Amino acid sequence: MSAVPRLADATWSEVADAAALHLVVPLGSCEQHGPHLPLDVDTRIAEAAAERLVDRRDDLTLGPTISVGASGEHSGFPGTLSIGSEVLELVVIELARSADHFASVVVVNGHGGNVDALVRAARVLESDGRRFCHLNCHVPGSDPHAGWGETSILLHLAPEVVRMERAEIGVMKPWSEIGGRVVAEGFAAVSPNGVLGDPTRAAAADGERLLAELVDRLSLEMAGWTDD
Repeated sequence: MSAVPRLADATWSEVADAAALHLVVPLGSCEQHGPHLPLDVDTRIAEAAAERLVDRRDDLTLGPTISVGASGEHSGFPGTLSIGSEVLELVVIELARSADHFASVVVVNGHGGNVDALVRAARVLESDGRRFCHLNCHVPGSDPHAGWGETSILLHLAPEVVRMERAEIGVMKPWSEIGGRVVAEGFAAVSPNGVLGDPTRAAAADGERLLAELVDRLSLEMAGWTDD
């Protein structure tokens, strides 16, 4: 168990007294996830993964969540909020610069649209001499967006927020075929219901397994970086 499991619950003196801590920051989004999932899917998954990572090591502390990211491609759907890639980059940079007491800052990212900002932020922070990395909550073998994978994980984490009676099959093409069009024209131009994949076959047991596999992978990636 970490000496400071959750930063927001600690006092400054408890943080000062702890041995070198790595600050783990969940990063999500507020964007459409089809007619059946809530807008904070990416945030919930990032938080769940980050919490489980912190539970595994005594040198990690869970930082505050950044719950709105770069989601401009989803702007055609009501409810989606976005601060844009440039602003997100600056937010991450300034947050990491303020975290000098910590051994490093590790962002656990739940949304693919945030990656460009994180890559650019990492370059700036590296040039500053700060230790920073980001880990992405991509689930291997899952469909791209609001499909079987994400729906299954939400059925495991928070079944009360999943509207399975509204679940619809979306576009079934791989991201490699449609990603360029999504970026250029927006998500609504590719998938009118906001889904890429088939959420109708989702199951909580699959979600539990997928989340465990995700955390195992992120844990290995983090160990390879923090122990370097």
